[in-house]
Amino acid sequence: MRPTQQSIPAGTGQLDAYSVQQGQPELELSDKQTGTIRYIEHGCPSWRIRWHYHDEYELHFIAASRGKVFIGDYIGSFEPGNLILTGPFLPHNWISQVTPGESCELRDQIIHFDHDVIMGIADLVPEMQGLMPLLERSRYGIEFIDQTELAEHYMAHIKRSTGVARLGYFCQLMDALAGCPDYRLLSTEQIRLPADEALQERINRVVNYVMQHYQNSISLAEVATLVNMSESYFSRFFRKATGNRFSDFINRIRISKACELLAHTDQYITTICYDVGFNNVANFNRRFIEHKRVTPSDYRKQTRQRYRSQQTL
Repeated sequence: MRPTQQSIPAGTGQLDAYSVQQGQPELELSDKQTGTIRYIEHGCPSWRIRWHYHDEYELHFIAASRGKVFIGDYIGSFEPGNLILTGPFLPHNWISQVTPGESCELRDQIIHFDHDVIMGIADLVPEMQGLMPLLERSRYGIEFIDQTELAEHYMAHIKRSTGVARLGYFCQLMDALAGCPDYRLLSTEQIRLPADEALQERINRVVNYVMQHYQNSISLAEVATLVNMSESYFSRFFRKATGNRFSDFINRIRISKACELLAHTDQYITTICYDVGFNNVANFNRRFIEHKRVTPSDYRKQTRQRYRSQQTL
């Protein structure tokens, strides 16, 4: 039997950064009997850590752990304190980068809420109309910047409360987020697909392979053979499932890893280029600017300037 929604302990078995893959998203059916505002928490490993979507909004707070986050066609890094709102049917997953046998008791604190319910409340309470622009933006996934204390405060209250009290805390939190000026949209498009377990298993094999071997050269023919597809069919299949061309997906993974190394190490940029799988510096710089709109050296400077500014606050 799966754990209840109120408190979900970490699952059993080992989970590393590559054991739950970004494949064809799985449709998650929500239990509408647990209340208008549903609070969920879980650790890592957990059966909930998978590429999936559902018909509800999800406000997702990371309490612990670091790794890769996938929202629609967006690929980035996550760390404790991150707060993201995803809209209905937008695929998402958070994959922790942990060693075999490592676990985390509480990684995720999550709130699910239904669009029709919110619209019904807004019809009765005009003040709720102020949330509509926020909910519209959530179709692409929204990351709220520097809202850790706010999230921790309200997640704790929502976890402990029920009924009208829980709804009240939820409305206060959403009102604060609607007025938050510092946020960014994540996915460039909304990906909405039906669940298909057979296709999911095949593309999971590919993404698992890429996540383990992105530092090496990976050809389209190589991965198409892995799932017994022609190159042309695989290209269409992968684009539909992830919102990315296969070559773009590999580059996003590599650039995301390069960003981590630029921000948290003093390695030479040329060393980082080859460590993440690019075979020449010119191509690395071109792809980095394409994805980040700045050069690798400027990215490093900006990241460290932001860190120093935060330390002086």
